Amino acid sequence: MLALADARFPGGGHVHSGGLEEATHRGVVTRPEELREFLFGRLHGTGELAAVFAAAATHSAAGGAGRQYWLRFDAELDARTPSPAQRDASRAQGRGTARAGRVAWPSSALDELLAATARPHHATVLGVLLGGSGNGTPRDAAAVAAYLALSGSASAAVRLLGLDPFAANAAVTELGPELDRVAERAADTVGDDPADLPAPSAPALDLLAEAHQRHHREEVRLFAS
Repeated sequence: MLALADARFPGGGHVHSGGLEEATHRGVVTRPEELREFLFGRLHGTGELAAVFAAAATHSAAGGAGRQYWLRFDAELDARTPSPAQRDASRAQGRGTARAGRVAWPSSALDELLAATARPHHATVLGVLLGGSGNGTPRDAAAVAAYLALSGSASAAVRLLGLDPFAANAAVTELGPELDRVAERAADTVGDDPADLPAPSAPALDLLAEAHQRHHREEVRLFAS
C-alpha cells in the first residue's frame, strides 16, 4: 500500500526524478540500457541508504523509541546524506508521507517522530508507519524504500525521454533480485544504535542533485529534484 500510495501523497515520488532529469540534460542517460545502469547505481547508493534506515526505523518504532532517539536517528541519516539537495528532497517526501500517514496509519510512534522533527526523512517515515502500526517487518520497509528509490526515476524517464512505459518498468523489474538482496542486507543491519548503521553512498548522484537544484533556480525544470 505504501508503494502504491507514494505517487498520490503530497510531495510524493512523482515530483522527484532522483537525479535523472539532470542526467538526461547532460546526455548521460538517453536510452533504456543507460536507464538500467542509472537505476542500478541509484539502488546501491540512495536506495540502499534508504533501505537501511527504513529497516532500522521499523525496528525502533516497534520497540517504542522516544523523541530523543528520533533526534539522534535523524542526525545520523543527515550525516550520511552529504548533498543538501538530497536532504531537502528526502524531507519534502517525508513530510508529505507523514501528513497522509497520520490520517491513514496513526500511531504513537509517528507522534514521537514528529515531536522530534516536523520534516523527517522519507525512509524514516516509511519505517515508522510500518513499525508503529505493526503491519510490517524491517525487511518489508527496506524493500519499499529501495523500490521507491527506483520507481520514481523510472517514471520520470517516461516523461523526460519519451520511453515506452513498459521499457522503463522493465528496467526496474530486471533489478528485482538485486533489490531483494539490498533489502535482506538492510534488515540484517538493524540494531539499537543508529550510529552503528552503514553509510552506502553514490557521490555522482550527490553531484547531480546539487547541479539540478542550481539549474532549477535558473530555469523551470519538470521535477523538484
